[in-house]
Amino acid sequence: MTVKQRTSSQIALPLDSTGRGKAQRIVIGNANADVIEALQAPENWPFNAAVLTGPRRSGKTLIGQWASAQGIAVVDGADELEEAEVFHRWNAVQEGGSKAGTPLLLIADARPWEITLPDLKSRLGGSLQIEIGDPDDAMATALIAAYAEARSLTLSQGAADYLVPRTRRSFAALESLVATIDRISLERAAPATMSVWRAALEALHGPEQQKLL
Repeated sequence: MTVKQRTSSQIALPLDSTGRGKAQRIVIGNANADVIEALQAPENWPFNAAVLTGPRRSGKTLIGQWASAQGIAVVDGADELEEAEVFHRWNAVQEGGSKAGTPLLLIADARPWEITLPDLKSRLGGSLQIEIGDPDDAMATALIAAYAEARSLTLSQGAADYLVPRTRRSFAALESLVATIDRISLERAAPATMSVWRAALEALHGPEQQKLL
């Protein structure tokens, strides 16, 4: 797989937590291609450690699961652990030299998170910093398709062309939009056509605001 290109692609994960028989997938695009590229070369990480941050619902946990399958030690929610525990994890990968230890990926919601332990702060500051950004239009289109697929929701090809310019470009907003379309479609017992798309946009943004986004 080539991740340097910015056209959206996907990584399939060997798991299914959707409850609908669909394997979860990581959509790769402008927001996370550099992250995936960095995770494919842990031998280049300073101190054999990296810190991954990103916005809510941006797929950090899924990326961590994929990284774990590549032999990387992953600590998800590192900013919620005791600092002494994080410090212990960081030190553990240094045993035997930076080339010999298992690479360590720390995942957190924000960078930098509040760290009071000076030694931990300096060590994390020297580790590789990678961050998931916000999706552009091309990635938003791919995300809408992936969220719909996970819900077994059928959207026509024109759905993304209509929806993307009218909603916020964030992982959480796009996921919420597809969930709302799915809910309204089920409530109406109707296919997810433009009338349902409009209703979902109005439910999330209001009838006027969605026109301005």
